[in-house]
Amino acid sequence: MPLTNTTVKQARPKDKPYKLADSAGLHLLVHPNGSRYWRFKYRFAGKEKTLALGVYPEVSLARARTARDQARLNLSNQVDPSEIKKQQKHTARRNAEHSFQHQAREWWQHQHGRWSQDHAQRVWTSLETDVLPYMGHRPITDITTPEVLAVIRKIEHRDALDVAGRILQRCTAIFRFAIQSGRASYNPATELTGVLKTRKKQHRAALPRAELPQFLKQLRHYDGHQVTRLALRLLLLTFVRPGECRFAQWHEFDLEARLWRIPGERMKMGTEHLVPLSQQAMDILVALKPISGQYALLFPGERSRLKPISENTMTYALYRMGYKSRATAHGFRTTASSILNEEGFNPDAIERQLSHLERNQVRGAYTQHAEYLKDRATMMQWWADYLEQLEYSTKLAGNQLNPGH
Repeated sequence: MPLTNTTVKQARPKDKPYKLADSAGLHLLVHPNGSRYWRFKYRFAGKEKTLALGVYPEVSLARARTARDQARLNLSNQVDPSEIKKQQKHTARRNAEHSFQHQAREWWQHQHGRWSQDHAQRVWTSLETDVLPYMGHRPITDITTPEVLAVIRKIEHRDALDVAGRILQRCTAIFRFAIQSGRASYNPATELTGVLKTRKKQHRAALPRAELPQFLKQLRHYDGHQVTRLALRLLLLTFVRPGECRFAQWHEFDLEARLWRIPGERMKMGTEHLVPLSQQAMDILVALKPISGQYALLFPGERSRLKPISENTMTYALYRMGYKSRATAHGFRTTASSILNEEGFNPDAIERQLSHLERNQVRGAYTQHAEYLKDRATMMQWWADYLEQLEYSTKLAGNQLNPGH
């Protein structure tokens, strides 16, 4: 008797595998662990063979019969169904190897050793989220420029313009990698130059040179948390990025060598960055030691000592000092760069201290993290002395106006 849906559904495992016959060579193989497999038994060229047709319930009784009938049709045309299946598997594997997703994975594996672990994960997650669902399955040689543009427009539609730009860059790199490995001959993403939507660039507010004395006076009299005030001071003295400062840990500081080694995983460019410490920066570390020396972080937050103060903490402090739209923590970098260039310091040393040089295409590729270190140490001490002189001048002027102070 042919099988019914109820019979198949209620088939229970036994101590040994057993078969439930349907018709025309189709049967259900039931294993002791409860798994159920469709099989088609047939003869070809005088040999008995078995063809796997899928697993129940993913493959229903009706679908198994359809597959059996197709196999019988192949037999009637003197074609072995098992050979057809082998060819299909080979084609599927070949298509998978030439798919955009496969090429994206190979590109990522080739590149991710150059990145920090967090950045590598962010890159792959962005592809999984914004690209692969739409064209990951497509053969890379079949993808057209309008298809890539459609992916980019989906991202722009949610106003994630920065993400759209990064995704386009990554798609371009993946197609280029496929061309280099002989899997493609054309890069459809390169045709999209200039199509990205842009918003008006908002530069981070930076203090002009003339306003530095007043700012230093405000910072000296800041009545908020001492950790915040010291963080802003160290940030101004070292002009690192706010995140690099907030996450600073005590073990990164070599006090004997007067050097701060920021690990590559915290740097935007992914390589270790050296910051020569001026005497004034060393004084800040001395002031911080009794406050946070027992913790890993220089600037731990109040709620959790395992987490640093937030960038909003610095921003709020600047607001309280009267610099809501006139200065930002990140803007200290622009202020320092502008003044140091005006004073005639080596532009390459300045760029290196700003950790820009890895991507500077004009002044050359200086890849060593210690490049110009001696010049940078001299420059950082000059910068600290300059700030101290400005602060001292405002303090002296205030005392002259208030002799009883």
